[in-house]
Amino acid sequence: MSALKMAQCGITSSKTVLVFLNLIFWAAAGILCYVGAYVFITYDDYDHFFEDVYTLIPAVIIIAVGALLFIIGLIGCCATVRESYCGLATFVIILLLVFMTEVAVVVLGYIYRAKVENEVNHSINEVYDEYNGTNSNAQSRAIDYVQRQLQCCGIHNYSDWQSTHWYEESKNNSVPISCCKTNTGSCTGSLTHPEDLYQEGCEALVVKKLKEIMMYIIWTALTFASIQMLGMLCACVVLCRRVRDPAYELLITGGTQA
Repeated sequence: MSALKMAQCGITSSKTVLVFLNLIFWAAAGILCYVGAYVFITYDDYDHFFEDVYTLIPAVIIIAVGALLFIIGLIGCCATVRESYCGLATFVIILLLVFMTEVAVVVLGYIYRAKVENEVNHSINEVYDEYNGTNSNAQSRAIDYVQRQLQCCGIHNYSDWQSTHWYEESKNNSVPISCCKTNTGSCTGSLTHPEDLYQEGCEALVVKKLKEIMMYIIWTALTFASIQMLGMLCACVVLCRRVRDPAYELLITGGTQA
């Protein structure tokens, strides 16, 4: 009877943890989809500074994994409650595939994170040269947005504007209004009052922002890959007990042992 009780205790603990993890998988699915959508939205704001669209591959995979986790959570809960060998085996296999996918996301995240600085350095000069100050110009909207959001001005500092086509054509010795500090309401962008302008350049801040986005993806993938490892472990415990432990077979068939 002691063997039966030990089997029951082990199985109950594993099943409880497994059901709890499946609930976490549902929450994780929503978080992964949110992170993927956040990357897409943020990339849209900075896409002029980063031309490699393949950078979005980790975000696409994260969203796909999030959608799959909804299904995994359902399969896992049903298989655990019903103690289905086939269901639990399917659950483990799918979790293993998702785990491998998330490892790939981490690797891709690190690869593209290393490429960010070179990409931005290559494209940012072209974007500033195409600035014309109108809202209909995509480059102008992108630069004004970045300068306001990151509180920066120019590529390395506000003096970089003096070498742009926009500055030469405007001939008013000023920089865009988006360079003005938020607490200076009378700022017109004039270079005669540089204290009213953001002092830091945008290049380094754009690189920092894009690297942060990649780190969000990497840490999200690592966190949920760790949770999935625990889920696979608990499912394997239940499966192995059922296959190898006669006391477990006696437990689920309602038998007794002297």
